[in-house]
Amino acid sequence: MDVFMTTLKFVTEFFIILTTKAENNKQVENGKAACSADAELNKKICSACPDSKRLREECIVEHGEAACTKWIEAHKRCLRAVGFNV
Repeated sequence: MDVFMTTLKFVTEFFIILTTKAENNKQVENGKAACSADAELNKKICSACPDSKRLREECIVEHGEAACTKWIEAHKRCLRAVGFNV
């Protein structure tokens, strides 16, 4: 397995863990997504949800926008959870 596939597998597993943890804590029901805790403190959309933003951007650069809908939607969910209307 090459480095990219190993990294992608790790990131996917990490995202699943964060999502599962958020659901278990009922954060999703309370309008909170599995995002960085400090994302809630940010007032600008460009600095909110840095983890999901990084994953989205890396995927788009490597594979193109059409192949990255999962990461794009995850970033949008995070932004909505911290109060942005996207």
